[in-house]
Amino acid sequence: MSSKEKPTLGGTRIKPRKRNIAAPLDPAAFSDAVVQIYLDNAGDLELIAKCIESSDLNFSRYGDTFFEVVFTGGRTQPGTTKPDEGERHSYSIIDCEPQREAILPSVIYIQKILRRRPFLIKNLENVTRRFMQSLELFEENERKKLAIFTALAFSQKLSGLPPETVFQPLLKDNLVGKGLVLSFITDFFKEYLVDNSLDDLIAILKRGKMEDNLLDFFPSSKRSAEGFSEHFTKEGLIPLVEYNEKKIFEVKLKDMKSTLTTQIAEETEMSEVIESVKQRVKDAKLPDIEVVRILWDILMDAVQWSGKNQQQNANAALRQVKTWAQLLNTFCTNAKLELELMYKVQMQCYEDAKLMKLFPEIVRSLYDQDVLAEDTILYWFRKGTNPKGRQTFVKALEPFVKWLEEAEEEE
Repeated sequence: MSSKEKPTLGGTRIKPRKRNIAAPLDPAAFSDAVVQIYLDNAGDLELIAKCIESSDLNFSRYGDTFFEVVFTGGRTQPGTTKPDEGERHSYSIIDCEPQREAILPSVIYIQKILRRRPFLIKNLENVTRRFMQSLELFEENERKKLAIFTALAFSQKLSGLPPETVFQPLLKDNLVGKGLVLSFITDFFKEYLVDNSLDDLIAILKRGKMEDNLLDFFPSSKRSAEGFSEHFTKEGLIPLVEYNEKKIFEVKLKDMKSTLTTQIAEETEMSEVIESVKQRVKDAKLPDIEVVRILWDILMDAVQWSGKNQQQNANAALRQVKTWAQLLNTFCTNAKLELELMYKVQMQCYEDAKLMKLFPEIVRSLYDQDVLAEDTILYWFRKGTNPKGRQTFVKALEPFVKWLEEAEEEE
């Protein structure tokens, strides 16, 4: 190569590839094609499902549009539920009668489609979420159909419809405030409970993060335990009312136990503790027997037990009884409640090995502090009905009972 020649690169020139140009979106043409399948088969969902399975329509691109056609009969305008331009059919879920017999075939039909095209699950979620958020744009009758469809979808375990997709979008302030959500969820509950148990419903609510927040479905003016009971009692959903009352009771009971445990640990003034318990008993409408059981459990749980030293355990238990006798006395107001307390002591001593030998000493201490009356102790000794450890405890209590009987004879 002469010094005047310019160097060149060897090799083969590669022609640049043409870039793949995406086809423009055309949801209108897709919608018209799906609608035509419905019209050609006169709404026969089995035939429609077969045609859709064999079609070459681009479902992966127009999944949302497909479910708009299924639910409303055609394409909807962006951001609304209003019909858009294009062909429509009259075999949609919204066009059905608001009855399970009319809507169930659509649920089964969608299940078939999802089995063949599982990628459409996300599109079903999208459309369901959008419809839930737009309830006010539907007529009352249409909202009822959506509620029935949703209940049947959960009842049939329709793939791709997680509970949070339904419940969470409903919690828009304007929808809740207008009572639309309460009406929808009431229809949903009633329909779902036709074929399923209350436990099944609670499981769905739990998965949807609504188990403890059912009042969030109520307008603020009705958002109370009383409003909940009144509404669902009127709608005939008594088991749901009872469930909610039980939940409220459990929450209040937990609060009472927590507060009392703290007060005992901090050695709060006796009068303050008593007033606190009284107020919570009133709020929770706790039965007297339940109060006695709770008080004893909490008092004994607060004791600092020794691992092996029996005498230390005895001293600790008796010290706790003496310290909080006034609290027990305040709520053991009759012979029946005193007897319940004796049964509670019996059960704890039976179930806890370190307390087995303390039964007579605890009973004696409760007697000395005027928590248990002589007649109550004698009744338990002669006619007590709880068999657990009874023979052992009766024998251990004999000396004390004998002393009580002799004192009674002397009087």
